[in-house]
Amino acid sequence: MRHPRNTDLALTALVVCGLGAGCTIAPAAGASTATAVVVEPAPPTALAPATAFPPGTIFDYMAQQGDTLPAVAAHFNTTVEAIQEANPDLPDVVTTLPAGYLLRVPAYYVPLTSPPSHILPDSLAINGPGAIGFDLQAEVESSPGFLKGLTDYAQRKQRPAWEVVDVVARNYSIHPELLLALLEYQTHALTQPEPTGQQATFPLGIEDYRHRGLYRQLIWAAENFNSAYYGWRTGAVELELADGRISRPDPWQNAGTVGLHGVLAALYGQADFDAAIGPDGVAATLTDLWGNPFAEELVVIPPSLQQPELGLPFAPNRIWDFTGGPHPAWGDSLPWGALDFAPPSAIAGCAESPEHFTAPADGVVTTSDYAMLMLDLDGDADQRTGWIIFFYHVGLEDQAPAGIAVKMGDPLGHPSCEGGRATGTHVHVARRYNGEWIPAGGPIPFEMAGWTAAYGDAPYQGTMTRGSNVVPACECSVAENRIEYTLP
Repeated sequence: MRHPRNTDLALTALVVCGLGAGCTIAPAAGASTATAVVVEPAPPTALAPATAFPPGTIFDYMAQQGDTLPAVAAHFNTTVEAIQEANPDLPDVVTTLPAGYLLRVPAYYVPLTSPPSHILPDSLAINGPGAIGFDLQAEVESSPGFLKGLTDYAQRKQRPAWEVVDVVARNYSIHPELLLALLEYQTHALTQPEPTGQQATFPLGIEDYRHRGLYRQLIWAAENFNSAYYGWRTGAVELELADGRISRPDPWQNAGTVGLHGVLAALYGQADFDAAIGPDGVAATLTDLWGNPFAEELVVIPPSLQQPELGLPFAPNRIWDFTGGPHPAWGDSLPWGALDFAPPSAIAGCAESPEHFTAPADGVVTTSDYAMLMLDLDGDADQRTGWIIFFYHVGLEDQAPAGIAVKMGDPLGHPSCEGGRATGTHVHVARRYNGEWIPAGGPIPFEMAGWTAAYGDAPYQGTMTRGSNVVPACECSVAENRIEYTLP
């Protein structure tokens, strides 16, 4: 079914690679060619003379929050097995690594990378605990820039600029401070009183009428940010610049910085991209607006993160169709964090359904808006903290209101086609933890009533497995893609 600040660490050495020449490493003064040195974030410095290192050279890598062994292995072009062999005392790691854990990583090929300097921590990238206390409305309306005078149509109504930013920050789960910093870097929207040229129409400088207006400009940025951020989380290692060149993030980078690189790569060719990620680029904008972004870094993803126990999103003793395997949680960007389930129906397409989707766990409804609902599982009624279950394509009738506490199995609303881009009545389900979308497959797979999700070769493909039962996703209603919710 289709749907829509503690100081961080950065490497002082850059790994470089020439075509047909093998890889070399340019160490910082006094650094070993086999051991990466980590220091506080600093502007890139001139490279020392390069020294070749043989394949399999061991580098010391300080794990960062949210790291998994498969992602670290991909960043260094090695394997999980090779890392485990080089770290015989490594505890059993099922999901996320402890931040600060020292790994010995054998690297077999590390090509030319972008500078290692971290621009912002993950807690300033994600609309999670780090966004608590940030007054977006006051920040925009008290600024002297032209942004506060803009309005745009976003999610079914005309809104002032701060609300437009808030809608995108909420839907994509991106820190609103980061979205404002991008607007300021691109067009000085927070500090320049009057727009020049086409800045009011294209406040991010993307002069493309398909992305006209503040809302579509921010969606464009959010799509590129999330694809890079979650791409890095799951092991992606390349970004394509606007001029077609390839940028490979440094293996010691953090996800927040790579997400920002993803936006800037889509905007610029090599020279302007290098300037934007350098010390006088977006990093300077963040510092000028709000001070050192690493001053109060918070933990977003703890070590050994585990999903709480969940039931299926429909009533027990019922059979629904598994119509969508892992696919985008929101929009068209990464991660593939969502699953789709459809109620039984004698009519194909977008027929009304008397069936309810239900709460897979106890919680509090924090958002109940057009076509969407968010269920907070930790009970603090703040969807930026703890586990959140996100539902989309929610019908207009009988939708649970915001603020209501529910128990596992309580009805939350009806599946539908509301929200657009749906080929049939269904409910779209995804997860966040501390504001970060959690991929539906991989190290922390979606698990519901003993059914475990796994990736397919493309979005919407994949399987749900319980014991020996393997159910493939299918945009159809046949015996093979049906899941019966049976309780123990």
